[in-house]
Amino acid sequence: MAKQYQFPEQPIRRKRKKKERKFGNSNRKKLLLIFLVILFFICFLIGRLLLINLSNSDTYARIVMAQMDYDSKSIPFKRGDIRDRNGTVLATSEKVYNLVLDPYVVLNSNGDCEEPTAEVIEKYFDIDESKVYEVLDDNPDSRYMVLAKKLDYDTVKAYQDFMNSEDEKDQEESAYVKGIWFEEEYIRQYPYDSLAASLLGFTVGGNEGTWGLEGYYNDMLNGTNGREYGYLSEESDFERTTVAAVNGYNVVSTIDLNIQRIVEKYVTQLAQERGSKHTGVIVADPNNGEILAMTDYPTFNPNSPRDLTAYYTEEEIKAFSDTEETEILYDVWRNFCVSDTFEAGSTIKPLTIGAALDESKVSASDNFNCDGGEDLFDGVGMQHIQCHNVYGHGPTTLQEAVMWSCNDALMQIGNRIGSEDMVKYHRLYGFGQVTGIDLPGEASAENLVFDESTMGSFELATSAFGQGFNLTMVQMVAAFSSILNGGHYYQPHVVREITTENGQVVKSFEKVLVRNTLSEETCDWLKEAMHQTVSDDGPNTTGTAARVEGYTVGGKTGTAEKVPRGSGKYVVSFIGFAPVENPRVVVYVVIDELEDNQEDSGAPTKMAGDILREILPYLQVFPENGEAANGGDTGNYQWGAEPETNADGTPAESEDTEGSQTGESTSSASDLESFVSQWVDEDGDGYDDITGEYYWDDLAEYMEENGINTE
Repeated sequence: MAKQYQFPEQPIRRKRKKKERKFGNSNRKKLLLIFLVILFFICFLIGRLLLINLSNSDTYARIVMAQMDYDSKSIPFKRGDIRDRNGTVLATSEKVYNLVLDPYVVLNSNGDCEEPTAEVIEKYFDIDESKVYEVLDDNPDSRYMVLAKKLDYDTVKAYQDFMNSEDEKDQEESAYVKGIWFEEEYIRQYPYDSLAASLLGFTVGGNEGTWGLEGYYNDMLNGTNGREYGYLSEESDFERTTVAAVNGYNVVSTIDLNIQRIVEKYVTQLAQERGSKHTGVIVADPNNGEILAMTDYPTFNPNSPRDLTAYYTEEEIKAFSDTEETEILYDVWRNFCVSDTFEAGSTIKPLTIGAALDESKVSASDNFNCDGGEDLFDGVGMQHIQCHNVYGHGPTTLQEAVMWSCNDALMQIGNRIGSEDMVKYHRLYGFGQVTGIDLPGEASAENLVFDESTMGSFELATSAFGQGFNLTMVQMVAAFSSILNGGHYYQPHVVREITTENGQVVKSFEKVLVRNTLSEETCDWLKEAMHQTVSDDGPNTTGTAARVEGYTVGGKTGTAEKVPRGSGKYVVSFIGFAPVENPRVVVYVVIDELEDNQEDSGAPTKMAGDILREILPYLQVFPENGEAANGGDTGNYQWGAEPETNADGTPAESEDTEGSQTGESTSSASDLESFVSQWVDEDGDGYDDITGEYYWDDLAEYMEENGINTE
């Protein structure tokens, strides 16, 4: 029998008691520190919340609303108007409406609202019912679907009248019209279409001004959008919070709408009858630098600035590459009067002679001999620079040098002035420098004028009669105006003031005297010499086409052959002013590449005369004595100004009674002004908006009936 194995007995193990740990002082300190830190952050957060609630509660409330079931919409500002000097609106922003449909509201309102809503939309907004159903089917949860844009006020008002109608039948129908609302915005409008287009510019993308005043004063014209916040419940009820929009400022320009119309009439006439590459005209007040009119050709309609159909056929436009179309548009949009440079030609001659007189290099009694030209070394070889009278004018006085536009005499005068003084006076006249006119894109021609190192004897001779260096129209007007006002160079500008929408003046632009150019004595001599250039009947006189019967007119023609010489391309111009005794207005006409007979300086001369003939009576410069009837401030032209009176209140008698070519006038200036004042309409622009005619047509008839010269 096998012996069983017995396991040894296991020893009995006794459990040991765990040693009890005590919560010591160090642990208590750590716990207290943690508690204090947490308490500090809690207090900080509470304080921060209180601060936010007190100072920025509205801001954070809007952020929270935007992240919850809240709806918000922008309230657009109205861009400021651009007005002429008399308050006539040249550019404005018109409120339009976008039709918005809320499909969610239409589909989830009590009752069957789809059909009534679709019917009303078709009836009042001419949108087919099928399109409305399509929008509802495709976007059942949408809260914002734009069905139509740029609806006018009358269209929207017709719908609103229906919805607010007290007629029982209308109320029954409108009760089931849901989910329709309107979003406001503004579109830029130019009431006179292409009038002053390059000066005004236009807007893109709603409120971004480009070119002209729209671009230069963009920040002033723009305002700040407002916003409407509101909780949108299931019943489509709003709890609204509104921050009003801040509208832009208005820009009141120095432009006179009526003068602008007159100028553009003649520019258009030239374009239709003869044609040119470019034509520019500036009319300004020489006594303060204000621009009264500025236009150029080709032009555009700022209501549709990309429309080229006035110059090209549809087939030609479609054939243009993007680059070609951009270049053409740039040429049309660019303001020729401030952005293009050219050689001025003989209109520079009075300025050259003015420098010579002030530097005592010539005297009014000097004589010169014109034999048809001068031989000069141009750095390569001898060149014969001829006078326009290739046979020579013979003995020529200083005044005749202006009247006959003698190149030979001017070259001799330039030689007396010398390069150093010629450059000095060119700088005084502002050539090669921007004038600072408040328009974008002004060219300086800085690299197209001579300095002391580049003006040799040849360049000195050609500069004396206006060739070899470039300038802009606005530079020429500013420099020439300094002759007319006694030697003061004023900064040209096209804005008089900035105002709020309520008419309060924010900023006023007064005349800015930049520097003095010539002495008053020299200026007076030059004005009389240019008067003789227009009024003298001699065979060599150049400016007779600018005559205006009954007025004293002065001026100077200009003809410049373009580079390369011999190409047959010319810039012709005329700069004129009136009346000579007290110049009130200066007119500068430049024609670049006249299509027929490019050397015909008579074309700009005649245009300047035609413009002066119409604007002088409008400016109350009457032919009786060549002075404005009121004798007042030349910077504020208004119809019906008070006439001059004697101390006893009786009408003042004119010392000069020989102004009328038709004999003695049977009507006084006072009677004439009384007649004029009754024809001023509410706009104050002297223009009949119904008949489309100027009131001074009636004025001309009145003057003719009463024996007053109407030329």
